[in-house]
Amino acid sequence: MAHARADAGSADPRSPGVVLLHGIARTARSLRKIERALQVERFATLNLDYPSRSKPLAALAADIHPQISDFADTTSQLHFLAHSMGGLLTRVYVARHRPARLGRVVMLGTPNGGSEVADLLKDLSLYRAFYGPAGQQLTTTPDDSLSSLPPPDYPVGIIAGISPIDPVASYLILPRPNDGRVSLQSAQLAGMADLTIVKTSHTGLVRHPAAIAQAIAFLRDGRFKPSENLRDAA
Repeated sequence: MAHARADAGSADPRSPGVVLLHGIARTARSLRKIERALQVERFATLNLDYPSRSKPLAALAADIHPQISDFADTTSQLHFLAHSMGGLLTRVYVARHRPARLGRVVMLGTPNGGSEVADLLKDLSLYRAFYGPAGQQLTTTPDDSLSSLPPPDYPVGIIAGISPIDPVASYLILPRPNDGRVSLQSAQLAGMADLTIVKTSHTGLVRHPAAIAQAIAFLRDGRFKPSENLRDAA
């Protein structure tokens, strides 16, 4: 069962809402800084805790659906902001339970093309025990539930990090540039509306001021602010 961290006072029916979905093995607390920034900008928020390591993505989407459906009824438009695997969960959720007033989606460090780190570790018993069924869905060879997803027909903005703190994964496993967990190449998604990069790590994406500002810009305008970093990495 998913648990929500929602600011009831922010759920103004005249306001757009944002569902926040954390990554695997994280909690809603990891998105608290970006949630507060959204509330300052007068977005209503639903910051969900969900059991990311216990079920596959389709089952997780079913778990979070009742709370998202109730929240959607209180807002004028429903956006999603997701970190890491939360972005894959968003894609599965929208494909199966598309909200009537779906807005925009921001993904931070989501392995849309899979993770080479997961490829390397997927058969290890420790990895399988810790990350569970969803961890097996993070590889570069997607299972049916991901490979069958249609290209997004809703605006998706991708924020990718390019400053890893793990030199082993960064230099020996992942294509460069990368954030230490997900490469810039893998973060991209066919049909995305916009892409920007931030000089931070995978875990740092949810706290970095530039990433937070860019996420808010995309949710408001459907595009990111011009980024010198993106041109530097090209």
